[in-house]
Parts: sequence; C-alpha cells; structure tokens
Amino acid sequence: MVDVLAAQQQVKADTALRTLTGISVAHWVSHFHLFVLPMLFPFLKARLGVGYIELGFALTVFGLVSALTQAPIGYLADHIGARKVLLIGLSLGGLALILLGLHLSYTSLILCAVLLGLANSVYHPCDYAILSAHMDVRRMGRAFSVHTFAGYVGGAVAPAIMAALVAWVGGLGALIVAGAVGPIVALGLIVAGIPDASSADRRADGSAASKQSVITPAIIMLTFFFMLLGLSNAGISNFGVVALMSGYGVSFPSANIALTAYLGASAAGVLAGGFLADRTSRHGQVAAACFGINAIIMLAIATIGLPSALLTSALGLAGFLGGVIAPSRDMLVRNAAPPGAAGRAFGIVSTGFNFSGILSPLLFGWIMDQNMPHWVFGASVVFMVLTVLLALVTDRKPQGAPTTPSPA
Repeated sequence: MVDVLAAQQQVKADTALRTLTGISVAHWVSHFHLFVLPMLFPFLKARLGVGYIELGFALTVFGLVSALTQAPIGYLADHIGARKVLLIGLSLGGLALILLGLHLSYTSLILCAVLLGLANSVYHPCDYAILSAHMDVRRMGRAFSVHTFAGYVGGAVAPAIMAALVAWVGGLGALIVAGAVGPIVALGLIVAGIPDASSADRRADGSAASKQSVITPAIIMLTFFFMLLGLSNAGISNFGVVALMSGYGVSFPSANIALTAYLGASAAGVLAGGFLADRTSRHGQVAAACFGINAIIMLAIATIGLPSALLTSALGLAGFLGGVIAPSRDMLVRNAAPPGAAGRAFGIVSTGFNFSGILSPLLFGWIMDQNMPHWVFGASVVFMVLTVLLALVTDRKPQGAPTTPSPA
C-alpha cells in the first residue's frame, strides 16, 4: 500500500512538473511575440514607407484589442476549457506573424496587430486557470513565479533572437520563423498532454459547481491594483533612461546600466517571491511592504542626485522588490476568484495591465514633453503609494480556494 501511494504521488509530481513546464513555455512565447513587431520597426518602416506614428498605431491597436478581449476570453476559457483556448491562441498569434511575412502591407500589419492582440489575451486567463487547477497548492507561489519568470525571459531574449533572424533569413523570413514558434509550441503541448482546467468547474462527485458572479469588489479592486502596478513600473522601464539623462545629467551608458539592473533584478525577484508566497497567506502585506520600500527608493531618486553606482544599486533593489511581489499578486487573484472561475478572474484583472499600457505612454510622454523628468520617478512614487493602499485593502482570506493540493 505504501508503495502504491508513493507511486501515485510520484505520478502526480511528474504531471505537475510537465504542466508547469508546458505552461511556462507558452508564457515565454507570449512575451517573445510581444517584441517581434517592435524589434522589426526599422525593417517595416523601410519596406512599408510609413513613419513611426503609423507603426506605433499598430501597437496601440494591439493593446486595445488585448485589453477589450481579456475578460471575454477568461469567460470562454472557463466555459469550454482553458487548454483549448490556449492552443488556439498560440496558433493564432503565430499564424498572424506568418501571414504578415507572406504578404507584407500596412493593412496586413494592422490585421496582424489585431490577431496578435486577440492571441495575447488568452495567456493570463488560460495559464493561471490551468496552474490553479493542477498545481500543488503548497507550491502554488513557486509555480506562479516560474511562469512569470519564463515570460520575463521571453521578452529579454527577443531582441537578440530577432536580430539574428534578420541577419540570417531577412525581415520577412524573421516574421515567418518567429510566427512558426507558436504552432510548434501548441503541438508540443498536445504531445505533452497538458491537462485542461475544466476540472476546476466540478465538485469531487463530478457534478457541476455552482456558478458565482466573478465581478466582486475584490476582483474590481485587484483590477485597479494591476493597473497601478503597471503604471508604477512603466515610467521607469520606458522613460527611465531619458529621464535620468535629461534631468539628472546621467550618461547614456550609466542610465542603461541602471535600467538593466532594475530589469534583471526584477526577474531574480520573481523567483525569490515564489518561495515567499508559499510561506505566507498575507500576500497583500508582502506587496504593500515591498512597494512601500520602493516608494521610498523612488522618492530618493526623484529628489536626490545619486552617484552612478548608488543609483544602479537603488534601482536594482527596487527591481528585485518589484519582482518579489509578482507571485503574491497572483495569489491575491487566485484567492479572490470563486471556485471554477480562475480564468474569468485573471482575465478581468489582467485588463488592468492592458489599460496601464495604453495610459502610461501618454502620461509619461506628456511629463517628458513638459520638461519635468523628475516627475517620471515622482509619478511612480504616487502610483506606488496607491498600490500599497490597495494591496492592504485587497488582502483577504481565500474565499472558496482549495485547502488541499489539487489533483495533478
């Protein structure tokens, strides 16, 4: 009997590891595809004969489509199964890039942006629904952290991969090869036998779980929480270099080193945050503490001209703490989601990130146009303080979350 139980546990562990690996690879693809078009802007500008405004409009279309479809995709994932929707999203995103490579025009670029935005909307609802249903609850924080880290890596390696592809097969070939990654990974998930999340909609006796409204005060507040998170990070990530150069007299190499430290430490912080999330149920307090410290760091950067070494260290620490809260952030959503509604919950709250992506370029671009580079960091402080307050408000005990490990 002991041997049978041990064998069953080993099978569950192997299945959970295979599931985490497959879902993390899918998340890698999502972030990789995010950077394909921006990395090809010089090529697209020359071949299409358009300006950067027209190219930027394509990214705006991508952001709007992704924002508007996140919540509906979450409902679809909970209704027909997250696995099916994820496979469709991987294939659709890849097909969009392949078709653009086969028929390049500005109209095709906008259509590609629409399809990429739709494909991008599947990852958070489907990934988190599957992980929530099939990972051991005792290791859920670490599972979320590995998933998030894989996405960071996908974005980090995209510029180098696309540069190599352009040099090897040209711009059109780079689009086709980058697009082919999506269907290939989808096929790999099928072969690996990635489970569906539909079991989360069933009780132990196999009957359908009672349907509850996912539009709860906690989910609404978490949506704003995600938007504030995005706004607090976007100014530093996208405008930090130019703000440091124009407002603080920091050289271009030093500013880039400082930003690299911020982004690199964020990835390391995500992995560390997974272990922390598995050792506490007070995820809102973890997020509040980390962002409270970050608000102090950013206030110091905004008001004091720090030496380059100290500036790099400060941004590195801020990036690490910002990464630490990512798994706790995801646990807050999982705990707030009604049973069987993880896809809908993550789909809704993820729209906060999408809207921050739409708002932040306008806000921080306006700040720089007004020649107020210090307020790039100052505005981040304001958003971080608001994030701290919302994190404390949304820190609730799990409502209907599983108290025992879900079967793999």
